[in-house]
Amino acid sequence: MGDAYYELLETGEHGEHLSSADLTRGTWGDMQHGAPPCALLVRALENCEPRPDARLSRIVVELLGPVPVAPVWVSARVERPGSKIELLAAVMSSVDRTGELRPVARASAWRMRRTDTTEIQRSFDEPLRPVVEAATWAGTQRFTTGYVSTLDWRWLTKPNDSEGEGESWLRSTVDLVHGEKMSPLQKLFAVADNANGVGSKADIRRWTFLNTDITIHLYRVPEGEWIGIRADVGYGPDGVGATIGTLFDQHGPVAGIQQAVLLQRRS
Repeated sequence: MGDAYYELLETGEHGEHLSSADLTRGTWGDMQHGAPPCALLVRALENCEPRPDARLSRIVVELLGPVPVAPVWVSARVERPGSKIELLAAVMSSVDRTGELRPVARASAWRMRRTDTTEIQRSFDEPLRPVVEAATWAGTQRFTTGYVSTLDWRWLTKPNDSEGEGESWLRSTVDLVHGEKMSPLQKLFAVADNANGVGSKADIRRWTFLNTDITIHLYRVPEGEWIGIRADVGYGPDGVGATIGTLFDQHGPVAGIQQAVLLQRRS
C-alpha cells in the first residue's frame, strides 16, 4: 500500500471498499485511531454529488465502536437536498465477528452555498504562534508504528500542562487514500481528532481518555499543510469529560471543535 492509511480496492453495492493499513492503528488498543476514519468519511462527503458552488460547514463524526484495522466500506448520500443548504450523511462499515457488515462510524454535514462575504470576514480567536516557534516532544517519538508515527507534531505548550489550553501544530506525512492528494478539509480531519490529546490534563500512564465523536464548525477552508490546535478540557466527577477548542491554518483560525470524552482509570 505504501505510505497511506487506506487503499481503494473496488466500488460496489455497499460503496467504496478499502483496505486499512497498520498506519491507522491508534493508542487505545487494537483499533484504528479516530482521525483516519474521520478523514475518510469527510472524503466521502466531499465526493457525494459535489457542487462547486457550495462547501461543507458543520461536520459531525460519531465513532460507533472500535474501528478495526481491517477492510472497510464507505458510502455517502444527500439526505436533505436544497439549493442553498443540503444535509449529507456518510457511513463506514466493517465485517463483525459473525460475518455481517455493520456500521462502525458515521458522519453528517451541512453543505452551504458559497457567496461573497469578504466585506464582513472576521475570526473569533487569536492566531497561534508560528510553526517555527514549536518543538517536537519525545513522548510522541516513542510511537514508531501506527497512526502517531505518521504525524509531524510540534508543540507550542508543554504536553499535559495543568494550566491553560494546549497548543500544537500537526500535519500528516502520508496519504489518506493511496495515490490520491488530500483536499484541505481531509488534511484538517486527518489530525483534528488529536484535539483531545492536545488539551488533555490526564496522565496517559494512569488514565485513558477516549473520545466518541468530533464536531467541527468550519467557517473558513484551511490553506497549507499545517493544522494548528488550541484546546482545553473539562473533566466531570463521573467519568465523563469534554474537549473544546479552535483549529487553525497558518493564516489564523478556521473552525471550532468539540469532543465528548470517556475517562477511565487504567488498572
